[in-house]
Amino acid sequence: MPVTDIGIDLGTATIIVYVKGKGIMYQEPSLVAYDRDANKIMAFGSEAQQILGRTAGNIMAIHPLKQGVISDFLVLESMLRYFIRKSMSFRNFLKPRICICVPSGVRDIERRAVEEAAYRAGARDAEIVKEPIVAAIGAGLDIMRPNGNMVVNIGGGLTDIAVLSLGGIVMSQTLKVAGESFNEAIREFIRQRHNLIIGEQTAEEIKILIGSVSSDPELTQLEVKGRDSNTGIPRTIHMTRAQVLEAVRPQVRQIVEAVRGVIEKTPPDLAADVAGRGIVLTGGGAMLAGMEDAIAKYTGIPTVLVDNPQQTVAQGTGLYIQQMSAFEKR
Repeated sequence: MPVTDIGIDLGTATIIVYVKGKGIMYQEPSLVAYDRDANKIMAFGSEAQQILGRTAGNIMAIHPLKQGVISDFLVLESMLRYFIRKSMSFRNFLKPRICICVPSGVRDIERRAVEEAAYRAGARDAEIVKEPIVAAIGAGLDIMRPNGNMVVNIGGGLTDIAVLSLGGIVMSQTLKVAGESFNEAIREFIRQRHNLIIGEQTAEEIKILIGSVSSDPELTQLEVKGRDSNTGIPRTIHMTRAQVLEAVRPQVRQIVEAVRGVIEKTPPDLAADVAGRGIVLTGGGAMLAGMEDAIAKYTGIPTVLVDNPQQTVAQGTGLYIQQMSAFEKR
């Protein structure tokens, strides 16, 4: 009978769903719109993002995960059920096999909570896999060989750094500094420097359009609109690439220092493999211009940003669940 295999990258900022035979089906915010007066969920994902701020004040935003930690178990379960059902064909008679990735530093109780949520949301089989493993698989690395491979996945809420060999994680560190930290740093910089309050989406746009960790003297400017923190009146400023670099420099430094720290703790033979093979950079937060150059400069090891880094983990969950299917047929 028809069955669906589903891979889910359950991120702090974004949920990405892979369906076997179809590829990436959904890439939407990890967000739920909740009606406090009616005590019910109004919408999930992109639909929730569209209605927030455009309806009555009783509609609030809930992020089921915050920096890789489950903040609301019941809302997480509801969001998983929504995307699982949305991904299944009406012809499916069997419950789906599901692979969900979690950060490498997640506690056992959180891992079991995600697994339980997947089963309660409708999974027939649920496999909870550590994020660096599926990131490496999605990046095309052969992690089953006795060689050292290093993956740095900079997501929305967390940065996962790991050295892998023989299918497992040898050394890792999870850092609560990532894409959302860059956004918050930009917002705080503008508030302090220009007395202007901007929203999360505006900070994200600034990061994408002129964000960079390069010392390139190019003074690319962007018009930024916000609300004056003193008068409350909307006004506009111009922000340069150099100012964005100044804003995010402390967060970038934390990441590159953590990467170097993991290398220093890695067994010598595997560290030598990493030096020869290079560091692989994945995740949406890694798309900040010049991030790979910053890591390479600080560690002395060539660093490569994969193609389509935001979807690498989800693609890895898809490949992983295909392997699960292959083993099941044997």
